[in-house]
Amino acid sequence: MERQPTDSLKIMFFLISLLFTGSSENDLFLDFCGTWRHGKGSLSLNIDISTGCDGISISASESSLSIHGKITAQCRRSDVIPLNQFGLDSVEDSPFCLFWEPLLDQLKLQVGEHSLILCWPGSLLDTCCTDLSHGSNTAKAKYGIMNGMVRNDVITAKIQTAYNFGGRSTKCKALCDQVSLESTYSDKLEDTVTRMKSIEHPCAYRAEVEMKEGFRGSNIISPTTTGESSEPTATVHLPPALKQVAKNNNKVVCTFFRNNSLFQEGYKEVKVLNDVVGINVENEIITDLSEPIRIGFHHDAVPKVQPRKCVSWDTRKDPLQVKWLVDGCKTQQRRATHTECLCNHMTYFAVLVQLEPRPVHHLLALTAITSLGCAVSFISCIALIIFLCRKRGRSKEQSIPIHLGLAVSLAFLNLLFFFTAVLANVEWESMCVWVGAVLHYALLSSFSWMGIEVFHTFWLVYVVFNPSPKPYIWNLVGFILPAVPVIILAAIGDIYGQRDVVPSDDIFNPYKMCWMKENDKAFLAHICTNMTILAILVPSGIVMLFLVYRQIRKRDEWKQNRVAFLSIWGLSCLFGTTWGLTFLDFGPVSDFIVFLFCILNSFQGFFLMLRFCMLDWIRKQAAGSTLGSTSTGSTRQHMLQERG
Repeated sequence: MERQPTDSLKIMFFLISLLFTGSSENDLFLDFCGTWRHGKGSLSLNIDISTGCDGISISASESSLSIHGKITAQCRRSDVIPLNQFGLDSVEDSPFCLFWEPLLDQLKLQVGEHSLILCWPGSLLDTCCTDLSHGSNTAKAKYGIMNGMVRNDVITAKIQTAYNFGGRSTKCKALCDQVSLESTYSDKLEDTVTRMKSIEHPCAYRAEVEMKEGFRGSNIISPTTTGESSEPTATVHLPPALKQVAKNNNKVVCTFFRNNSLFQEGYKEVKVLNDVVGINVENEIITDLSEPIRIGFHHDAVPKVQPRKCVSWDTRKDPLQVKWLVDGCKTQQRRATHTECLCNHMTYFAVLVQLEPRPVHHLLALTAITSLGCAVSFISCIALIIFLCRKRGRSKEQSIPIHLGLAVSLAFLNLLFFFTAVLANVEWESMCVWVGAVLHYALLSSFSWMGIEVFHTFWLVYVVFNPSPKPYIWNLVGFILPAVPVIILAAIGDIYGQRDVVPSDDIFNPYKMCWMKENDKAFLAHICTNMTILAILVPSGIVMLFLVYRQIRKRDEWKQNRVAFLSIWGLSCLFGTTWGLTFLDFGPVSDFIVFLFCILNSFQGFFLMLRFCMLDWIRKQAAGSTLGSTSTGSTRQHMLQERG
């Protein structure tokens, strides 16, 4: 495509403008970083920020980090914040960075891995405090700030007690124009005209509504983004009920933010869509509106597999860190590109999109089924253990110790799984690490005993005249061997702990459990232990079911439907083949498979008890019957009767 003469004139005009404005550019932000050397006792952050443009001072001592000055347009804050909650008392050197953005009146302090918001984002006013220049150095000291730097340029590596920066007042509108100009110039020359057409205004847009007598509501529309689409990115409808609640002030301020990374702080599994809307009435706390505020967000198309939720950040409850909550907001997904939020209060509002992991559908129902199944299975396993112990005293069946081992491991597994949600909410982080490790051991132990059931059945069918291994061998394999990988994984660390299972209908209220974490090491451990064992156990169990079927299908008892069903179903529970459903969790039948998986495996203990009770009753009914004519055949069928 050929460049038009008018485009060349625009490029020339842009370069000339840049040349003449370059000498008067303002600093768009302050980025000061350093390392705070302090003691190991009680630490605090002292804040004293007020409006003006005199400057800012960052100082430090053995026990406190202080930030005070006059640089803001709206923000006023005086506070003392304990820092021990962030784990700084265990070290002597704590890296930190202070970020000041005058266009948003936003001040943020990052200490270690924690971001603390000292001044929340605001709308554009007349003047901004910028060009913060470094003042005179202070005396060296034992405690203070070392390696102080501005925009990665080191000022001094020595320990200073304070760094002072003086400010200069500038028209905010001129600062916004400068940002737009610099953003445009940063692209390639041949794309300059296109970028000048599509660049979004970098400053927050502020709109004010005066609620006069007889206020019947009002609509506020954000500025349209330049480019192909002229549709506003956000709209706000203020209801008439707002006038009745606002008693001391009649002015509502709406601020539209776009592409502000601050609102994404601390969230990795969810994404804040481009626009955030702040709504407030100065010096008023507005909650529990009888008619909700309607906020419409127009955004890029969001796939159906990624649920959206309207959220708000209440700066009164969480003043230091961004914490998005669904409380007080309802979500209406109009289209793939349009989400409407109905909220009964005033603060910052946004739409969050779930990224990873994949949210679970019907989590509440699945949790209820699993909890009920685990409780029933635990009680059933205890009853089965008592039944097998009594039977063991009057019978010499070789399979009883193996059945007993499986019942014990399943009882332990169901008990732990039932209480894992309760233990995950205990305010003791190491508790969940240990519970997760023990739960993993119980699962591996159950898998081991299921494998032993498969092996022992094969032994009975095809190795009739050789004695079965001693019970202590089975105990070593079923109880001791599973502990080895768990101990190794626990020693490696960062594998066991709290895990959040995200529901699709409320992605910000996850189900907490103690299990393996969501990281690469835990995923690899899961594949190498759980999935590998299942990949061996499930096919082996299916093959063994087929072999047993061939051996017993000609028996007279097999012709009775209930015996046939109980034989195959009971052996399926023994061999753990129902756990193979985990490999079928994909495609359109995924929800059905998940429900079936939860029902069969959480009630596995109950099904086992039912199987043994029914077969024991059937044996008593069929007492005295013969099972074959030859001695070899009689022995094999007698042993199979123990299994089936």
